[in-house]
Parts: sequence; structure tokens; C-alpha cells
Amino acid sequence: QVQLVESGGGSVQAGGSLRLSCAASGYTYNSNVGWFRQVPGKEREGVAVIYAGQGSTYYADFAKGRFTISQDKAKKAVYLQMNNLEPTDTGLYYCAGRPGWLEAGAALDPRRYDAWGQGTQVTVSS
Repeated sequence: QVQLVESGGGSVQAGGSLRLSCAASGYTYNSNVGWFRQVPGKEREGVAVIYAGQGSTYYADFAKGRFTISQDKAKKAVYLQMNNLEPTDTGLYYCAGRPGWLEAGAALDPRRYDAWGQGTQVTVSS
């Protein structure tokens, strides 16, 4: 049974950093695991995704240069290091996964994912 459990959210000031963790039990190397977010007034959107087998990574434009996704295969964990956070990054961050590889555009589409964690809140104040 697939289970995704997020942790690491919190409140920081603009310019600060947070590291989110996702314990992704039940997934094999042939899986996409990623981070998505729901910010106020917007639909859920992709942030960053990693293909576990090859370690290929995909980022939303707003995440490039600030966020880094990584994995620990032994722990079946996926991390999102977020630096230089902005108030517009405030929202609920979810870990999600699905079997199989997806090309970049599809990998960041939340509709492609069928397993979700409960979410962790990130609040960035100005």
C-alpha cells in the first residue's frame, strides 16, 4: 500500500529556507514522486518532481534556482529544499506519487498523480 507522509513545513520570513520531507513507502524505483502546492486563490500546481529510477528532476519555472528536490533511495524519502522563500510561496505543500516515468510537462501535472499525502503548511511572511 502506498503511503506518503510529509513533514517540515512551518513559518519563515521572506528570504528564509525550509526543507520538506516526504516518506514515500510502497514506491519502487520506477516511480515519479513530487511536490505540489495549493496557494490561496490558485489551483494546485506542480513544484518539483523526481523520477526515482534515474534521478531525473523537473521544476516549475518559479522553483528553478530556489528549490531543489532530492531523494534518499535507502530511506524511500524525497526532500524539497526551499531557499529564498517569498510570501507568494505561502500555501499547502503536498507530496504525491505515481508509478512509471513521465516527460517533463506531464510530470508536473497534479492530475497525473493518484497517491497524495495530507499536506504540510508553508507560511512566508514579509
